[in-house]
Order: sequence, then structure tokens, then C-alpha cells
Amino acid sequence: MARLALLSTSDKTGLVELARVLVEEFEFDLLSSGGTAQVLKQAGIPVTKVSDYTGSPEILGGRVKTLHPRIHGGILARRDLPQDLADLEANQIRPIDLVVVNLYPFEQTIAKPEVTLPEAIEEIDIGGPAMLRASAKNFAHLAVLCNPSQYDSYLQELRQQGGETSLEFRQACAQQAFWHTANYDQAIAQFLSSQTTESKSDGEQKTLPQRFTLSGQQVQTLRYGENPHQPAAWYQTGTVPSGWAAAQKLQGKELSYNNLVDLEAARRIISEFSETAAAAILKHTNPCGVAVGNSLSEAYEKALNADPTSAFGGIVALSRSIDAATATALTQTFLECIVAPGCDPEAEEILTKKSKLRVLILPDLNRGASETVKAIAGGFLVQSSDDYLTDPTTWRVVTERQPTTEQLEELMFAWKVAKHVKSNAIVVTSDRTTRGVGAGQMNRVGSVEIALEQAGDRTQGATLASDGFFPFDDSVRLAASAGIEAIAQPGGSLRDQDSIQAANELGLVMIFTGVRHFLH
Repeated sequence: MARLALLSTSDKTGLVELARVLVEEFEFDLLSSGGTAQVLKQAGIPVTKVSDYTGSPEILGGRVKTLHPRIHGGILARRDLPQDLADLEANQIRPIDLVVVNLYPFEQTIAKPEVTLPEAIEEIDIGGPAMLRASAKNFAHLAVLCNPSQYDSYLQELRQQGGETSLEFRQACAQQAFWHTANYDQAIAQFLSSQTTESKSDGEQKTLPQRFTLSGQQVQTLRYGENPHQPAAWYQTGTVPSGWAAAQKLQGKELSYNNLVDLEAARRIISEFSETAAAAILKHTNPCGVAVGNSLSEAYEKALNADPTSAFGGIVALSRSIDAATATALTQTFLECIVAPGCDPEAEEILTKKSKLRVLILPDLNRGASETVKAIAGGFLVQSSDDYLTDPTTWRVVTERQPTTEQLEELMFAWKVAKHVKSNAIVVTSDRTTRGVGAGQMNRVGSVEIALEQAGDRTQGATLASDGFFPFDDSVRLAASAGIEAIAQPGGSLRDQDSIQAANELGLVMIFTGVRHFLH
């Protein structure tokens, strides 16, 4: 008796070609349901509809098609057990040797901005996962394919194995099937959770789900992780590429682990300035130069001049499409990566002079993960991303001296940058340009000293932002002695009054934002 293959696919890529080879070269009989059978018939390939084979019509608008003993009996039968074979014979069930199934496009459906809950529900596949799991469970006796990318390797296996498949091959396919259904179920669970877990208003914290799962498909193996002795790989979440997985690499070497970590930090900081021409230069996830300007090239030159030494070998993020003037400036310094929402043809031609320079186009620089995840021994931590929108109308001026409009705008710029600097974070700015950045120190005074030293004489009349409150007045006095005139900090220390008193004594402006932005 000819071998039997069951084909039931949502994604029809490569289906007709596979079916034709199965029938003409390997003499399979084919079973198919619904639209799959129609496609095969139109291609002139002989196929039996599942409903004709089972004697049960498709019902409930197609919700029930393959859920039948003649289908699942043929999939699950153990060919080495006499009782299973007897059951097949008694019930006129043919054993199935190959199952080719991929699932309804649930993730593609929920990716649509205006998708409704009923629309999403109808894209939850039932029969498909049941067949995949049954086939994968019984890999000792049949093969299961859940992705068109597997078709060629399956046919090659048949040719190399004299029309058969090895146990090793079938087990590998089973593993892929279980990963496929696991990811599918995860996407459904997360979507349904998002329908019931809503952000609270009035400043209340967002509710996180009781269960949190993370899965991904490998995009590529990376040369190594943070260091050469650490293996690493890059994974994308979901079946629809987004974020960096959807970015276009115009040129340059392959991205490394550290490149991707730095690029994400660059994306986060430049997203704060999407309404203007802005540039950010980063090293080791910390900004060494950030600026806004009347043009993109002006913004980049200002950011570069903020700390040209640290910019060497840095990552650059730009808020506008790269133009020719900016591209020319970018080629004057050794850089690792550039990311922007676009690139003009003239600029692209200029950048090719630096063939090893990685240039990425990510049109939506503002969209990032809604949660951040950190692994710890025995588990992981999840928090909502720090996407709190700065609202200066909620700021409180706590000093006798009131800020000018210009000072408030400068404080806003400094505060946005400080949000993306490793704690303890201190940022000194003037003319919407970073002048000094103190990052990651064990005490806040140390960060102030680093930022002021880096800024040099550019501290005169400048502003200073701190991601956390000042527990003592020493930082305020140190800033004033260097010429700082305005300070932004969260407030909230038991000794806030000491800092306020020092600011008043020294004639500084100081505002409390009421929000801190620790970044560990």
C-alpha cells in the first residue's frame, strides 16, 4: 500500500512543489483539508479531502476539520504494537507516514493595529497544534514538518535513505514541532493577558502578569558575547520580525553582541528626541555626547565635540535620515555602528567609503520592548520599561531663584539624557549639548566630580541633572563652585532641605522632578 501524507497548511509556500515530488517520485497518497486540498487540486495533484476520508464534513465554519479518530489514529498508531495495528484494521484507518502542518497566522493577525479580540480568537488554531503534537509524540514512526524551510531537507533525506527517514531526522523534526506549538501557545497566552492587564492611571504601577514566558527564534550565531570566551546568539521574539530583527543593514561587518547591546541603548536615548534633529554617541551603553541642533549635521558635530576622545569607536544614533553633510562628517571619525530612521542616496554613497562601518536603518526608533528582563540565579526579574514621559508641568521649583524659560528647556534636555546614563548618573549640559557625563560611580559625589572635570570651563552657566536625589549638600556646593547655575534632581531625600538651603545660599536654581531614573 502506498504511504500516506497529510498536508494541512496555512502558509502555502512550497506546498505544491513538495506535494508533486511526494506523489510523482515517492508514490505517496495525499490527504488534505479545506483550502490546502483546493490548492493541490488546482495544481493537478491527486488528493483526497479529509472530510471524504473520515466521512465527517467540516463543521462550525471550519473550526472542526481534522479532529477525528481516522486522522489521529493514523498519526498515533505504534507500528510495532500488534494491538495498535489491529485497532487500525478494525476501524479502517490507514497509518500516516508524513504530517505537514503549519498554523493559522495568529501573530501576524494580532500585529495589526486595529485587530479586535473576536478576530484574534478566530486565528487560534486547534486542529493544527493537535496534529503537530500527536505527530511529534509518535516520531518513532512518522515525520512531521511544520515549516516550509524543512521541505527540501525532508526530500533530501528520502533520497539519501532510499525513500525512508532516519530516527534521528524524525526526532529533530519533532523537536521543531514542539517548539512551534510552544511559541504559538505563548503568543496566545500573552495576547489574552494583554487584554486583561491594563496600565493603571493616576500614576499607579502597571500590573505584570502572574506568568511570564520568553521565547525566540535564532536570528544568527554571534562570534562571541561580551568577551571571546562567552558563546552568544541573537534571537527574535515572535514570528513577525520587529525592532533590530527588522532593521535594514546597509553595509558593514556582522553585528556583535556588544554592538547590539550598545545599539539598543542608543535607540532608547535618541527616542527621547524624536521631535528634533538630534545625535547621540555612545560607548559601553553610556552616552559620551548628545546634542540637538538646527540640522542633523549640526547636532552630530555638537555631540562629537562634547567628547571626541570617547567618541572614537563609538555608536551613533540619529533622529533624522542621514543626509550628505552628516554622512561626510560621520566618515571623519572611526565609528563602530550608525543607526538612523533613513539614509539619503547621496549619503549612502558617501558612507560606502567606510565599508566596514555598520550602517543600520530602523524607521521606528521609538518602539522598544514593553518590559525588561534580567536573569538571576534560579529565575529572572521583569519590570516595565522606563518609558515614563517627562512632564515639566509636574516639576517643583524648590529654590528662591526661579528658572528662566531657557533654563527649563536646558534642564529638560539634561534630564532626558541622565535617564539613560548608568547610575549614579550626573549630566552637565549647555546649549542642548552634553558637556560632561559622570556614570556608574559608587557614590554621587564621584559622578559629579567626573562630569565637572570632563566639562572643564564649559561648566560656567551650565545645568546639571542627577538621576537620583542628593542625600547631602556636598554635590550642590561642588556644582556651584564649578559655575553650574541650575540643577534638576528627583528630590525625596530625608535631607532635601540641606540641598535646598545650599542652593539658596549659592544662588542656584533647583527643581525636583518627583521621578527618579536609576539605570543599573
